[in-house]
Amino acid sequence: MEKHVRISFFLFLMIVAGMMMPFFSSAQSDDATVHFIPVEQTVESGLEAFLDRSITEAIEEGADHIVLEIDTPGGAVDAASNIAEIVQNAEVPITAYVTSEALSAGAYIALNADNIVMDPRAQMGNAAVVDGSGNTAGDKAQEAWESNMETAAQSSEHDRDPEYARAMADPEELLTLDAEQALEIDYAEEVVTDREEVLAYLGLEGAEQVESEVSLAEQLTRWVTNPMIIPILLTVGGVGLLMELFTPGFGLPGLFGLGSLGLFFFGHLFAGFAGMEAIILLILGLVLIGVEVVFTGFGIFGVLGLASIIGSIFLASFDTTQILLSVFIAMVVIVVATVLLFKYFGKIGFMQKLVLQNASEPFEDPGETVSDDDLIGQIGRSLTPLRPSGLMVLAGENYDVVTDGVYVEADSDVRVISVSGPRIVVRVVN
Repeated sequence: MEKHVRISFFLFLMIVAGMMMPFFSSAQSDDATVHFIPVEQTVESGLEAFLDRSITEAIEEGADHIVLEIDTPGGAVDAASNIAEIVQNAEVPITAYVTSEALSAGAYIALNADNIVMDPRAQMGNAAVVDGSGNTAGDKAQEAWESNMETAAQSSEHDRDPEYARAMADPEELLTLDAEQALEIDYAEEVVTDREEVLAYLGLEGAEQVESEVSLAEQLTRWVTNPMIIPILLTVGGVGLLMELFTPGFGLPGLFGLGSLGLFFFGHLFAGFAGMEAIILLILGLVLIGVEVVFTGFGIFGVLGLASIIGSIFLASFDTTQILLSVFIAMVVIVVATVLLFKYFGKIGFMQKLVLQNASEPFEDPGETVSDDDLIGQIGRSLTPLRPSGLMVLAGENYDVVTDGVYVEADSDVRVISVSGPRIVVRVVN
């Protein structure tokens, strides 16, 4: 009898425990937190910096799970590789939630997550590796990329068939899977329509949802580190500083130039690519450019300044090949733009200072000429800006003259200090 009582009591406890399990499970999930982190737009170094920061913060805040909401057409292979390493080394389980597209580098990131769930309309694949010009990469790079895709597919506990990952990266196939196809071949664990269904799949219904947001600085960083934007920033910066080499004082071209270079270095410094050595070299280059602008020397300070700035750009870059291409594009555009500005816009606005505007008056023989020795010490007036060469009028005659290295405005009193054959050297009269 006593034995039957014990058995009945044990069964009663089992039934009560079973009835209480949902409540314990609900209470546990209510205390859990899930961080949702967006993986959007182009995969590049700025996105890498954002994800590194967001995942680190999620772990420090005690997140129970991290969900990467992926919607990207792909991007840089090196950035995707670094992001994959961050995902693999995370101390918290990570699920890739493909909301729309996980193409190219986006597919690689998704395959490195612990789980993959997809929206019914989402796609994943088409992971061909291309170079900076949009052409298919070489055989070695292609083979390495296909191997990385296979490794990513096999790295998770789901042990996905690597042939599909290779087909995604093969230029002749470029396999792209929709949600149902991915679910059928075990490249996705579930098809979901919203975050609530993601949490249900993870068994974390009712968990607190924490959404990581891209800060203004990170948005700016992502923009200025985009491989398509870097050549534009370098071009504007180069043209602006080059204009300042040929104009006295400091004006609008210099502001645009410094602003563009400032954006470039801010983005790379914030992303962690530029160190203090790059900033110091940049400052040195700007100081040398400033010396050239103020004192209008023989060009040596300007050349050294530009060399320092170019060196700092290389030190701040995250990809030597990409920055070489960007600098080359910028240099070509700078040369073309400079020629066009001189040819077509020399008489407009501030460009008037770059082009000789005053034509020399017809020379009329006054009946007697002034000897070379008599010119020395005499004071005339500059007809044009002397930078350092230009025209001077003296005793009713026009002379081609040069200064002793200092810029002289038009309509200034100048004194002849030496004459050597056809070369007449003048100095401004204070």
